[in-house]
Amino acid sequence: MSERLAQRVLAVVSRVERWLCIAAFALLVAVLFADVLSRELTAAGLHWASQIGVWANVAVVMAGFGLASASGAHLRPRFLDELLPASWNDLLGVLQHLLMALFCVAIGWVSLTVVLDSYQLGAVELTLFWPVWPVQALLPLAFFAAALRHLIYAFFARLRPADSGAFDINADQRAPRAGRPGL
Repeated sequence: MSERLAQRVLAVVSRVERWLCIAAFALLVAVLFADVLSRELTAAGLHWASQIGVWANVAVVMAGFGLASASGAHLRPRFLDELLPASWNDLLGVLQHLLMALFCVAIGWVSLTVVLDSYQLGAVELTLFWPVWPVQALLPLAFFAAALRHLIYAFFARLRPADSGAFDINADQRAPRAGRPGL
């Protein structure tokens, strides 16, 4: 795979995840609004609202998982960053993304077996009697997409997002923001 093709794949995957996240969140808000409105007007909620809301939330979370990796805001252990020599950074970057890809493939495989079992058993949601496997299918899709993303990051370092430091409580002490004196 060329770097240009890898960049296109990342763009398509991110676009799909972004639109899925937006659509699922809009559905979540619409269902919540309809349920509250129903409660106010009729003193009874919509019996299906909570289950649709849960499924929409699952879609938001699984799409958000990929979006976090794409923006460099995913969780990663940082406790060894200062202990290892800087000359190892390139190798560690490759290993980090290969291990994450391997983890995502493993979790994707496990979740795929759950989806296939649900499909074969004909498992349905008890409130709506809808099959659960279509919503469950978001899990292996999200994990396999993340595995692909991290494989690309492992082999094409220029395509990796910069680490956003979104979850780093000490980021202010290491890298002062523009216009703000260091602590």
